[in-house]
Amino acid sequence: MSHRSAPVALLERLSMDDSVRGQTTSALVERPSLSEALIVSTCNRLEVYTVTSSFHTGVNDVVEVLHEISGVDIETLRGYLYVRYADAAAEHMLVVASGLDSMVVGEQQIIGQVRTAYQQATEAGTVGPGLHALAQTALHTGKRVHSETDIDEAGASMVSFAIDRALTQMGIDPTSEKPLAGRTALVLGAGAMSSLAATHLGREGVDKLIMANRTRERAERGASHSLEAGVPAEVIDFADRASVLDRVDMVVSATGADDFTVKPADIPAGAQLMLVDLSMPRDIDDACAEVPGVDLVNIERLHRAKREDPTGDATEGADALAIVREELEAFTSEQRIRDVVPAVSAL
Repeated sequence: MSHRSAPVALLERLSMDDSVRGQTTSALVERPSLSEALIVSTCNRLEVYTVTSSFHTGVNDVVEVLHEISGVDIETLRGYLYVRYADAAAEHMLVVASGLDSMVVGEQQIIGQVRTAYQQATEAGTVGPGLHALAQTALHTGKRVHSETDIDEAGASMVSFAIDRALTQMGIDPTSEKPLAGRTALVLGAGAMSSLAATHLGREGVDKLIMANRTRERAERGASHSLEAGVPAEVIDFADRASVLDRVDMVVSATGADDFTVKPADIPAGAQLMLVDLSMPRDIDDACAEVPGVDLVNIERLHRAKREDPTGDATEGADALAIVREELEAFTSEQRIRDVVPAVSAL
């Protein structure tokens, strides 16, 4: 299920943190038809890769496990899930790892997310020879695509796409030199998305970064990186985040918190604020956008913007697709040889 097939609200309900993902892969391989399982869960997709002894039984087992874990009813799941089998499933993972199925074609975060999913499933013992070979091929394909084509030039990350969108909504040309000059931004969180956001804000010329994270030490580490890059940075306690909203122009939140990090009641009267929510499930209450002077960019709004202006998606990545086809052919040939060797040996 991805941004191509499902609404954000449903993707949100199926979003999995590391512990839920581990629990789900373990539940999958306990099913008699499934011997291996790996799950890629990001803000734009939930994908379950399995090795199964029976196609229809395998699909039913996957749907039932997703239903049990998420609470989403089976008919809704069947209405939005898409299924790939055998060579088509292998091709899909190669396309995903290459950034060709991303909302922003060519974005580089997805290859790291596929690698993390593979590593976690390996540690959990739910990856066997089938998914091991496929994941290794997908990661190799993604590396080749990024090193041998110019897709990186077209492929901004979700972070830069979101911030560019925010700048446009602020009436600032994102292609101008140092568009955030003279502005201050608050970054909530200290994970990969927050770090990327801080780096991108610095590149866009932000005057100052204020950083907050539930673990203050991690925010301080991020601030030191920012200072090394020549961008002034200040650290505040996570609990004090609302106290600085009257002196920032933009808030970028990517925490994965259980509760909203910014609520309408937190926003001071008369504030002019651009809120950027990079989390799934959402960090920032949608109702904040109804406060006068406040605007919001989040995953749902980015999906909408991309559907309205899918510029370049049809033509980008022709060279990358050629690499995918080449790697897929090598992979499927190798799998067929591996499958036939025992029969030949027996004969």
